[in-house]
Amino acid sequence: MEQEESRGALRVFDQVQEEMREDAALRGGAYTVPVDRANAAGFTMFDTPNSDDNLIEVLVPKDRIERLPSQASVRIRSRDGRVYLGTVVRGPYALPDGLRADAPPVVATALHGSVFLPEYHGLVSVELAGEERDGALMPHRFRPLPNSPVEALEDAEIEAFWKTGGNVRLGAAFGHEDLAVSFDLMRKEVLPRHTAILGTTGGGKSTTVAGMVHKLQNAGAAVILLDTEGEYTEMNLPTEDPRMEAALERLGRKPEGVADTHVLYLVGRDAANPLHPDCRPFSPSFSRISPHAAMEIFDLNEAQEERFQKAVTTTARLLDELDLWTEENRQYAKEAMDEFDEGWPKMRLSQVYDVARCIADVLQNGSVQETALRSPDFHNQRAKFVGIIQEAAKDETKHWQSWRKVQGRIGRIERLGLFDNPRATSLDARQMLQPGRVTIIDLSDSESTVVNNLVISELLREVQRQQEEAYQEAEDMGREPTPVVVMIEEAHEFLSSARIARMPILHQQVARIAKRGRKRWLGLVFITQLPQHLPDEMLGLVNNYILHKIGDTGVVSRLKRTIGGMDDSLWGRVSRLAPGQAIVSLSSLTRPLLTAIDPASCRLRMIR
Repeated sequence: MEQEESRGALRVFDQVQEEMREDAALRGGAYTVPVDRANAAGFTMFDTPNSDDNLIEVLVPKDRIERLPSQASVRIRSRDGRVYLGTVVRGPYALPDGLRADAPPVVATALHGSVFLPEYHGLVSVELAGEERDGALMPHRFRPLPNSPVEALEDAEIEAFWKTGGNVRLGAAFGHEDLAVSFDLMRKEVLPRHTAILGTTGGGKSTTVAGMVHKLQNAGAAVILLDTEGEYTEMNLPTEDPRMEAALERLGRKPEGVADTHVLYLVGRDAANPLHPDCRPFSPSFSRISPHAAMEIFDLNEAQEERFQKAVTTTARLLDELDLWTEENRQYAKEAMDEFDEGWPKMRLSQVYDVARCIADVLQNGSVQETALRSPDFHNQRAKFVGIIQEAAKDETKHWQSWRKVQGRIGRIERLGLFDNPRATSLDARQMLQPGRVTIIDLSDSESTVVNNLVISELLREVQRQQEEAYQEAEDMGREPTPVVVMIEEAHEFLSSARIARMPILHQQVARIAKRGRKRWLGLVFITQLPQHLPDEMLGLVNNYILHKIGDTGVVSRLKRTIGGMDDSLWGRVSRLAPGQAIVSLSSLTRPLLTAIDPASCRLRMIR
């Protein structure tokens, strides 16, 4: 009896199934999930009165949350046919289905076990970057409609839209291990428009600089690195740091030194790495430094500046009347020289010191003391020298104390024996501009910010002059010029907010180099752990930023006014970035990217 009832029930069940199949066939077959919904990682929500103009809320099914991590790039196929691109800037958050996250049942089940935990879904906020039209990203005028499918972009698509490709790699985009953040060396909107690498100590700036130098060299640039700590003087050797070695291994790379490196250190000072195979002393030339920039660097007051300028012009007169100039020097000084941009031909700091000291002697004692002159050229023609000094002193008031202070300022630098020293050659900027050459200027033992700034001033002026000539030669020969990158460590020591008002000539010189460098493939990179000391005038020269951890909220707020295109979620991360992480904002990128900076394959003295 029971078997008869079971067979009868099965026949009824089969009959019902058959009727359902026939009914489904009449209506077009079984329901098939649309492809766009099947492949979607999430779906746009309805807007609310509190919705942000540029933010879209996206609901994400529980099993697809991992497809939309923070900073993921997405495509939204709006139901009106428009296609938008954007970035996940908030979330993913997990929210219970049909309940508030803080509803009592949710709290109770979370505290007392997950047996009755409700189903949940994800929620992310997407910042719109633009509308995709014919493979290009255009400004958007509308918003995606509700319930539009959202999909994560493939790495190849991200590279195309965010323009992360190039031959100078910085690292990998956060959340995309295979997506390189790079730029092309020969794109004028990047290096020639200057860069700032900012961050507190320990944030990873040195690793960024070392890796950038290596990649720039491989791409064919000439790199000049002003190293105030001697940290980069061992770059020719492979790294021995276990953390760097492990990170390199994960990337499939091996420790490797930077080839074709050359270290120059100040004559009479100690080299940070005397074992470097090409480590040579150099002596700065005072004749290459603008007297106006020099007196600003010496930090003279207004009266002292007038006396310093008088000492310089008297020295120039002596060079002329003592026949220490060639006819070519004489003609250039009278017709072509720009004293605000360059120094007087053949002028030495020791000569300016002799003039300042001897004018002070005449004003204080009525005559030049018998003390030997530091300049052999003046000493050999002492009688004529003294006559010109006495004539120059006639126009001066009796404020010999002020002249003594000028003498002392010059003497403190001159007695170091660094400038115009015959035991070492001067900086050869033309040699530094060879493709693939890395020149490290070791200033670690100078023990003087004044000396460092005088060297930087001379170097920048000479590099600019030589690069302009090299650029013109390349133009005449119909070939691409060699890009040149000058990296300045501790940039706040060179031009700080406190000094900018007292050093207008030096700032104008740097600004002129920066502006002319944009057209001559000369790029400046400012590196500092104290960005709060950088003046707005310097930040105004910079178009590209690599930001490591910056804990000072005041500095972050100031940078926020300077750097465009960064969403609040990225700014919120600046103070929490881990060592080796950076936010890269380049003119070539469609938007700034959170980046895991590549480990340095070469050795850094501060990282062992």
